[in-house]
Amino acid sequence: MTDRVKKDEFVRRLATCMKTDEETAAAWVEGIIDTLYKTFKAGKGVTLPGLGGFYVCPKRERGVFKFNPSQRLRALFR
Repeated sequence: MTDRVKKDEFVRRLATCMKTDEETAAAWVEGIIDTLYKTFKAGKGVTLPGLGGFYVCPKRERGVFKFNPSQRLRALFR
């Protein structure tokens, strides 16, 4: 899977899913990104059922970002 959805396309898809305008969807995306960043910076992980867990593993001089996919995603990529 090398194709990627860029942020603007993701916002359009989210707006359609939420049945709202792109401005509102973009605000949600920015809010989620900002909240994730602050949570990781505080040294905590985030678990999103159906998607998986995200956390930063401090290692040496730099942190390593880890993703533990949900069973649903693992089944999709097997």
